[in-house]
Amino acid sequence: MSIDTEQSHIIYISVGSNVDKEKHTKAGLQGMYQAFGELTLSSVFESESVGFEGSNFYNLVIKASTSLSIAEVCCALKQIEQDNKRQRDEQKFSPRTLDLDLLLYDHQVTTQPIALPRPEVLYNAFVLKPLAEIAADDVHPVVNKSYANLWQTYDKSQQKLWAIKFEWSPINI
Repeated sequence: MSIDTEQSHIIYISVGSNVDKEKHTKAGLQGMYQAFGELTLSSVFESESVGFEGSNFYNLVIKASTSLSIAEVCCALKQIEQDNKRQRDEQKFSPRTLDLDLLLYDHQVTTQPIALPRPEVLYNAFVLKPLAEIAADDVHPVVNKSYANLWQTYDKSQQKLWAIKFEWSPINI
């Protein structure tokens, strides 16, 4: 009898784009499908830029499972961003072809190699609403409230977002 040492971890990733956003959102989803396999997608929401003047964003959250470490997941996401010509500049808030952020890795709370859960889960509508849609009953490991409850009590006057029609199917390569 052999023991499987590869443990599967549940991950949630936010996806954002405001440069050729349909093309890059679909390409990002395809890249994550190739990296992680089956994906669970929230609805896609359109929202105004936050923190800078720019085109509206497409945003969604995906759920996947992986045996990769946190650092390996982050490297995979950075590679998918680079494959989509993501420009990393000095400004935190700027237009982008593709922005992929690991939000949750199981229920881990950590600061290295990145802060998890990501702080923006609690303060960005374009992260919290789609996360609450696909992980409604999951509990935030720091504030101990479900994502559905966090969205229900969120001040929705701060940021506007609306669901859009968006279709994507993975391509098996």
